[in-house]
Amino acid sequence: MIGYKLFRLMKDGSLAPLFINKRQRLQHNIWYDAEAHKTKGFAFRPGWHVCCEPIAPHLSEKNRVWYKVEVEDFKYFERPIQQGKTWMLANKMRIIGEVT
Repeated sequence: MIGYKLFRLMKDGSLAPLFINKRQRLQHNIWYDAEAHKTKGFAFRPGWHVCCEPIAPHLSEKNRVWYKVEVEDFKYFERPIQQGKTWMLANKMRIIGEVT
């Protein structure tokens, strides 16, 4: 299934998750298994959080970039429209390319 994920764009051009396990660096065309990291101040929702559309009004896009991703083994998770509406919580994710 195709979805969209907002990543932090690092100064060296690498991509990193926004909040959870944010020291991780991610590359294109590699399948990543989701890891469970409890993080203070965040609800514990294991899995890659991926939007069905590249829309998340509650998040700043400063130094961040949307990428098209492919996910496997996921479940839908409904959120308010301000939070991107429908998310996929995926056990596997692969970065395909930047959304232009």
